[in-house]
Amino acid sequence: MLDILFINPGDRKAVFQDLGKDLTAIEPPFQIASYASFLRNEGFNAAILDANAENISPEETALKVKELNPLLVALIVYGNQPSASTQNMTISGRIVTAVKEATNSKVVMGGLHPSALPKRTLEEENADFIIEGEEQIPLKELIECLKSDNDLSKVSGLWYKEDKKTKNNSKAKLIDDLDKYLPIAAWDLLPMDKYRAHNWHCFDDIENRMPYGAIYTSLGCPYKCTFCCINAPFGGNSIRYRTPELVVEEIELLSKKYSIKNIKIIDEMFVLDERHYMKIVDLLIEKDLDLNIWAYARVDTVHENTLAKMKKAGFNWLALGIESANAEVRDGASKKMRVSDIQSIVTKIQDEGIRVIGNYIFGLPDDTKESMQDTLDMAKELNCEFGNFYCAMAYPGSELYNIALNEGWELPKEWTGYSQHSYNIQPLPSKTVSAKDIVAFRDNAFHEYNENPRYLDMLEEQFGNDVKEHMEEITKTRLKRRILEC
Repeated sequence: MLDILFINPGDRKAVFQDLGKDLTAIEPPFQIASYASFLRNEGFNAAILDANAENISPEETALKVKELNPLLVALIVYGNQPSASTQNMTISGRIVTAVKEATNSKVVMGGLHPSALPKRTLEEENADFIIEGEEQIPLKELIECLKSDNDLSKVSGLWYKEDKKTKNNSKAKLIDDLDKYLPIAAWDLLPMDKYRAHNWHCFDDIENRMPYGAIYTSLGCPYKCTFCCINAPFGGNSIRYRTPELVVEEIELLSKKYSIKNIKIIDEMFVLDERHYMKIVDLLIEKDLDLNIWAYARVDTVHENTLAKMKKAGFNWLALGIESANAEVRDGASKKMRVSDIQSIVTKIQDEGIRVIGNYIFGLPDDTKESMQDTLDMAKELNCEFGNFYCAMAYPGSELYNIALNEGWELPKEWTGYSQHSYNIQPLPSKTVSAKDIVAFRDNAFHEYNENPRYLDMLEEQFGNDVKEHMEEITKTRLKRRILEC
């Protein structure tokens, strides 16, 4: 009997509207593939059903589960970025219900959102169990429990119902050996021909976005940005690392066995500890692989003396959390830096041939219409090779979520409402700007930035006319928003 079947949920239509057809990335679920690898190393039989990549319905998913007949079905709800956990809860709930109706398998849910709201998730979904905290040890203990005495009290971090009463066990301690508990993923269990990179990631070769790989080199983040929920499963702000040697071994495997060039480093903060990331850089240079990598950094963690080596190793893109042009707005989100630093670092990165993705947020608590305009003006002045524009959102597990509950601010009525691109988006208001006006500003900012002749000319100069035309095609369609129809 199959001990555990992991399901990777996803609903590209609901989360991204028409952008989900061709433009968005389809990211391999590294975490569950690594969990499957860990459990196989522990002697269990594991399989993965990537419902997101296969683009199948909950009912089709349930039929496949019935055929495989696993002891335990696990939906570990993460996604392409932290918010994707919450926005994937709607489809995850539908999958759980379909599986429970079609099979006798037990179902457990884990991931960032269930870990942030374990009691609510147990009450609202049809899952038998919810995991609070990191999932590897609880999954191992739960399989052992189901195969022996069914004493659920032994399973770390488990929420469940017994005699109609909600019970929960103490969370497992944070994993201290990531190489053991987050080993090289079971890539052989994934449909590797289904994954594709972000369109911007492949501006140098826009027609070749497949195949695609994504890995973690660390877990967690030491910073405390109020809008971020990344540390919800970990119980605090911390960061732990896989060894650089293991990371590079995995990248080499992706390159040589699966012919993958386009790779995402999923870490919330890759460019942080030089002893870690520069060791990876040095080892990649030794391997001399043909790679196109992107990773996250902060303006205040990028060091000029590391950039040339990073470029040589294949790091062609760095995503910077710039957030706002206004110092008070950034400080209110616990993100201190100066505009002059932002401009200087962006230029230094680009001077080494590395492209920059500027990430900007509209509607942080101290934002005004004027400060949001300042942020857009700064984005246009920086003219990064790509810009992401977000509305401030109270993601479960973030400080903003707790503030929103205490203040009685309106939150999305559906989990897909936490998606930046969904029809039913419901961001937070700032102290002076309504949620409706923030959505309108964000959507207009997207078009103003991407339709700016200066930006389009830069795309044509750096990447060619096909990329310029690609961006012009994207901006022909505007997202539909329920909040703007009121």
